[in-house]
Amino acid sequence: MDQTPRKPLDQEIDVFGMSHVGKVRQENQDQFLICGLHKQIDIHGTSISDLERLKPFTSDRLGFLALVADGVGGHAGGREASSTAVEGVLEYVAYSMKCFYTNNPQHEADFLDALHSAVMHCHESVQARAEEDPEQAGMATTLTMFLGVWPRAYVVQVGDSRCYQLRDGNLIQLTRDQTLGQDLYDEGLLSTGSLDVSQYSHALSSAIGGPDANPVITTIDLHWDDVLLLCTDGLTGHVSDDEIRDQLHDLESAEQACRGLVAQALDRGGVDNVTAVVGRLKPDPRLV
Repeated sequence: MDQTPRKPLDQEIDVFGMSHVGKVRQENQDQFLICGLHKQIDIHGTSISDLERLKPFTSDRLGFLALVADGVGGHAGGREASSTAVEGVLEYVAYSMKCFYTNNPQHEADFLDALHSAVMHCHESVQARAEEDPEQAGMATTLTMFLGVWPRAYVVQVGDSRCYQLRDGNLIQLTRDQTLGQDLYDEGLLSTGSLDVSQYSHALSSAIGGPDANPVITTIDLHWDDVLLLCTDGLTGHVSDDEIRDQLHDLESAEQACRGLVAQALDRGGVDNVTAVVGRLKPDPRLV
């Protein structure tokens, strides 16, 4: 379907997320969140067990938010870090960014500044939580976030959880892994083959709560036929880009594609927690 300026209705948004502990780890330190951004928050799905912490409310939709976070740290530290990051995003978005939910391109610079501030707010929240509890010292998390304010979208990344876009049959990785291995590869010090097996391939050079957090924001124009995927490295460590493309291209629903991708990762060992969020627009034929 060709791009149209019409804003999608809530019922035309087909999105699904799931998180699995995998076959090796004892605890799931991944988190995901899917929510409509209204005058308050409308939760569609999350792996957070205590929904009261996320302050769900409802009203007219101004935007749409989806994110994944992959915690790192011993014991419960990684899970606490990823949960804190999710809460931090919601807190900042709900109370500090409402004035930027417009389609006015003149406000985009302010909007980007607000997104950057939101991520740094999360970073500071995770660091503060670690300082409160010595047992949580060193906890950190990745954070990859999609924020759609039709017809624009903003992808924010810290760490190595990824965002993919399928458009016209082509899969595009919208994010760049913030790892020491990727840094060395970009500098010409590692080959593609070496990067895949390097000890630095999963060593984060940027993380929420870590020594450095360097948010990268990518802006895209949305099309009605786009399919978006957010995922942690527990998925991409087992499922190739070509296989991701095939799953997203042949999807019958966001849930079917999401479950299929996670199942592939688990069938191939599931050595890490696996989390994925798939979203697309499904136009109501009565409105086309």
